[in-house]
Amino acid sequence: MIEPRFAWRVVEAIAPTSGLADAGRRLGLGERAIGLLAARGLSSADELEAFFAEPISALHDPALLPDAGIFLARMRAARAAAETVMVFGDFDADGLTGLAILVRALRRWGMDPLPYVPSRLDEGHGLSTKAIDAARAAGATLIVTVDCGSTSVPEIAAARAIGIDVIVTDHHRLPPELPVALAIVNPQRADSRYPERRLAGSGVAFKLAQLLLADEPGGPAAALDLSDLATIGSIADLVPVLGETRAIVRLGLARIAAGPRPGVAALLAAASIAASAVDSETLSFSVAPRINAAGRVGESAAAAALLLTDDREEADRLAAELEGANRTRRDLTTQAMGEARAVIAGLLDPLMATDPADAAIAAAAVASDPTLGEPGLLAPLIPDPLATNATIVRGPWPVGIVGLVASRLVDDHGRPAIVGAELGDVIRASCRSDGRLDLGATLDACGPLFLRHGGHAGAAGFEIETSRWPEFVATFDALAARSVPADPRLPLAIDFAVPALEIDYALHRDLRRLDPWGQGHPEPLLIVEGLTVTRVRAAAGGHTQLTLRRRLDVLDGIAFGRPDLAETVQAGDSVDVVARLTSRSFGGYESLQLDIRDVASAGLHAASERTGSLIDAAGPPDPGDAGPTTAPHVLPVAS
Repeated sequence: MIEPRFAWRVVEAIAPTSGLADAGRRLGLGERAIGLLAARGLSSADELEAFFAEPISALHDPALLPDAGIFLARMRAARAAAETVMVFGDFDADGLTGLAILVRALRRWGMDPLPYVPSRLDEGHGLSTKAIDAARAAGATLIVTVDCGSTSVPEIAAARAIGIDVIVTDHHRLPPELPVALAIVNPQRADSRYPERRLAGSGVAFKLAQLLLADEPGGPAAALDLSDLATIGSIADLVPVLGETRAIVRLGLARIAAGPRPGVAALLAAASIAASAVDSETLSFSVAPRINAAGRVGESAAAAALLLTDDREEADRLAAELEGANRTRRDLTTQAMGEARAVIAGLLDPLMATDPADAAIAAAAVASDPTLGEPGLLAPLIPDPLATNATIVRGPWPVGIVGLVASRLVDDHGRPAIVGAELGDVIRASCRSDGRLDLGATLDACGPLFLRHGGHAGAAGFEIETSRWPEFVATFDALAARSVPADPRLPLAIDFAVPALEIDYALHRDLRRLDPWGQGHPEPLLIVEGLTVTRVRAAAGGHTQLTLRRRLDVLDGIAFGRPDLAETVQAGDSVDVVARLTSRSFGGYESLQLDIRDVASAGLHAASERTGSLIDAAGPPDPGDAGPTTAPHVLPVAS
């Protein structure tokens, strides 16, 4: 019998209202597509029509953002007085695209802002004293943060003390104590009247670009032209692709397809992707990782320059630099993953690996890198024995990759993961959730232990004195115990089950009409029932290819990242699979393909637990939630 790796959770069907069903038929939607939207919360004809309406109609008035009026007045004063303004952007893809949006908008507005991107290693998240010193040296009298600053209380106080105003633009969770900034433009504020609380940092920057350019000749169109950058940042940061963010993503994808700006075109060329083929998945897996790579293994200046240049030759040179950084990032991540898995499995003392699964992981780690077995090599990498409800490990790894390692450890063990980078007297750690623990709230509860911390429900980070690490582990583990499920397997949220004979091009076209996909609106996962395996083949890269017969024909399937299926599935097995329905073109012909996430013996899922909604199954998206970066039914950023 083939047991599934994940806990299959089929979303409870919700009968569409008559208004929704009638509107769906008028739009030419099939019954399954209408039912899927009903299960995702749509209930009226108006909501369905808004879902398919022109995206520009879903954009809200940026003047409704908190402190938008203060922001605009201060920027006008700075322009009139020819002040030097520093734009400080975070070093990830959301912060970098947001920085590019605001710098480009200010240039279009007649200003010459000074872009600044901090060092991940030397400065960390948030406004830094080094940036304030640089602003003072440059004669700047105003700093505008992008995708950060809500927790930079002492730094903003220091800037104010030397006569530099700070305007915070951000989307992260707000702390109890707010900084003494001139303005805090953050839709998460309790007093916010803005209709959309779930914007990314780049989304907030996009709205402020609209605000700045609203009354300029050609300004509104120039602001919309920046939607491609906001789309990349929003997809990379895993904010829900719902409401206004969905509208921004639709605009941005159309902007890229019509002709990408030089920096984006260079990134697509490096990834061998045609602009016409770009969707949210290619941005997540191919574009965002390249933007992030520079900051993970070095400095993000090249990524910022790439997004700001209008010269294709320069863009190609910078994209090549990012491509090299991305290769380095992959190598460092692979090495750190092998070390972390070996330590967790008890490789320091083989007798510690009492779990056969852990023993297998340890053996695989040594097989891939025999040096891991050398005495003393992993001595500093000790998993804390107090942690039983989360995977917690620290070691001498680069700060820029510990979040990627944590994401993969969530997949390995089906529980929250924390990976710390040892930096002498302090440890800087990244946390990833399994979708069942709100990391932002949990770290808040541990707040007194940290030098600083922040994040979302699904992804967060902190810095702590090394001496306080054991106390943190004990505290966090106790809090994590409250979220331990009866079934330790990660849940896989499934939209509906369909007999294999009903998989056809009509269903594929119907579902494609509901994109773009992303956090909060993931690409549908289906249980395809009643298949017989005719061929199994291990594929390069740790994947498994399956050929699956229904009645008179076959469906091809590919299970990415599932080398185990080549061993557990055999020709002749009767199976059900969980998969995305995709298509591929080869030699001028199109064929359907199953992107397989899990496999089980036929009929096993019939008794699976049912859940009230897709969002509940996949984990509730906290406003501004970064989301579990590798949860099975969200669109992850490639690591």
